[in-house]
Amino acid sequence: MTRPLSSHRRIVVKIGSALLVDRESGLKREWLRSLCADVSALADAGVEMCVVSSGAIALGRTILALGRRPLKLEESQAAAAVGQIALAGAWAEELGRHSLTSGQVLVTLGDTEERRRYLNARATIATLLRMKAVPVINENDTVATSEIRYGDNDRLAARVATMMTADLLVLLSDIDGLYTAPPALDPGAEFIPVVDRITPEIEAMAGAAASELSRGGMRTKLDAGKIATTAGTAMIITSGTRLNPLSAIDRGERATFFRPSANPVRGYKTWIAGNLEPAGWLTVDAGAVGALMAGKSLLPAGVRRVEGSFARGDTVAVLAPEGREIARGLVAYDAADAVRIAGLRSNEIAGVLGYEGRAAMIHRDDLVVTQSASRMEPQD
Repeated sequence: MTRPLSSHRRIVVKIGSALLVDRESGLKREWLRSLCADVSALADAGVEMCVVSSGAIALGRTILALGRRPLKLEESQAAAAVGQIALAGAWAEELGRHSLTSGQVLVTLGDTEERRRYLNARATIATLLRMKAVPVINENDTVATSEIRYGDNDRLAARVATMMTADLLVLLSDIDGLYTAPPALDPGAEFIPVVDRITPEIEAMAGAAASELSRGGMRTKLDAGKIATTAGTAMIITSGTRLNPLSAIDRGERATFFRPSANPVRGYKTWIAGNLEPAGWLTVDAGAVGALMAGKSLLPAGVRRVEGSFARGDTVAVLAPEGREIARGLVAYDAADAVRIAGLRSNEIAGVLGYEGRAAMIHRDDLVVTQSASRMEPQD
C-alpha cells in the first residue's frame, strides 16, 4: 500500500484525545510509551518526526475532577491550562527515555492563517527539527475561542504537514480507515484501502460522528486529506488503539492510504490552499470555471454571486454554479466593491467604482484550483 515509514523524510503524526486520555484514569501512560518507542525508532532511521497531540482539555478535566458534564468556555480553557503542563511533561519524560528532546509548540488558527505568523511558526518548528528535537504541537486552547479556533486537530495536523513540507501525515484515530459508510451505523460498509483522489463521492462516505473526548470525525479527516494531498503530502488514516501504532502500519495492519496529488501546490500557494476558513465566497459561471481550469485569472465578468464580509487580500472560496468549491484565492477587492463589479467587464470597473481597479477579481498568481476540481468539465 505504501513504502515503509522509515523511508520517509519527514512525518507528522496526529494523536486523538481518546487514544491518549482515559476519561476516568487520565493519561494512558503505557500507550504513550509505546508510541514514543515508535517515534524513536523512526528518528533513529533518520526520519524527522512532528507530533500533533490532542488531549490537553481531556487530561485537564480528569486532573481537576470536572466529570463528564459539558464545560463552559472558561472551564475548558482552565482545563487546557492544567492539561497542557501535564501533557508536555509526559511527552518530555517518555521521549526522554530514548534520549530525544521534545519542544512544545502551541498555536491558534491565526498562527497558520495569517501569512507572517505562518512563516514564524514554520521557522520555529524547522529550527526544532534541525536541533534534532521532536516538536509536540497542539492548539492553544487556553486562549482560543470558538470563533478563532481550529476546532479539531486533524486539520491542524494537515496544516502543519503542508507548512513543513512533510511527505506523510498519519492520523491515528479510533477507526482503522475509511469505509463506504460509517461502519458503526452500516454493518455492510466496505473498507477502502487506497484513495487516489478525494472526490465528492469519497466525501459523501464520511459520517459526522465523533467520540466523546474528541471534536473530529471522518469528515474532518477528509478535510485534512484535501489540505495535505493538494500540497503533495500523502496521508494515512489508521487505528491508534493498539500499542506501537506506527509499527503496526509497517506490519500491514489495516489502514487507508491517500495518494498525494501528482501536481502538488507549492510554496506561497500552499498557504493559500490550506486556509481553513474563507472570508467569503464567489459563485462563478461555467465560462469562468473553464478559464480557471485553464490556469487563467478570475475576472469580474465571470462572477455571479458574492457572499461574505471580506477585505482586499483575504482568502475567498470560488464556487462552481452548482455550489461546489473549485478554487481559493486572495481577492483583489473588498466585499462591497466586489458586489458592485460582479458580472462587469474589466473596462467597466472604473466607471462603477470611480477609480481604476485591478482587472482581475483574483489574479492567477494568487489563486489555487483545488484538487477536487482538477477534472471538472465546464457545465452548460
